[in-house]
Amino acid sequence: MEKHDPFGTIRAALGRQGRPSSDFDLNPDTVLPEGRQLRPAGVLVPLAEERGDLHVILTKRSSALKHHPGQIAFPGGKVEPGDADEAAAALREAQEEIGLHPSNVEVFGTLPTHETVTSFMVTPVIGRVIEPFDARPQPEEVEEIFSVPLSHFANVDRFSVQSRRWLGQRRYYYTAPFGPYYVWGATARILRGLAERMAG
Repeated sequence: MEKHDPFGTIRAALGRQGRPSSDFDLNPDTVLPEGRQLRPAGVLVPLAEERGDLHVILTKRSSALKHHPGQIAFPGGKVEPGDADEAAAALREAQEEIGLHPSNVEVFGTLPTHETVTSFMVTPVIGRVIEPFDARPQPEEVEEIFSVPLSHFANVDRFSVQSRRWLGQRRYYYTAPFGPYYVWGATARILRGLAERMAG
């Protein structure tokens, strides 16, 4: 009897066509400045198998951070001079932020890039956590590490559009809350993009 591969759906999803996304997707009237400079960044979407089900590992960012304080995010950050590419940046940051060593990650591939309001061009890197690890939050950046069943985000119907005023304008964005965690913005948009690919 063939063993079930819980990551098969993920591999199939990454083989399908997708398109880049943006924090401005739901705000088509936004006028972006000419010649804006986008900084390359990478985030890791770590998928861990727990009792036969896939979970996404997420972080709650420190409230003391300059960018996106207190928000739910993937481990990751901007590409530094020593990084070979966005995937290397994502793996380095995951080790720094949550204690996940790069050798403990099997990278499956990437999703299309996502542009943020903070002028980052983010490449989401999808990876399998090979073995359970001792998750350790980096105190300066991470307030909490937690996991959410992937099934919660795999259903596009779980995503809703909400809005708030930002810099004097009404800004719309995707949300997919889970328990006490308000998943929104770029994190929700990236997860929704993965859900769309998984749906085929």
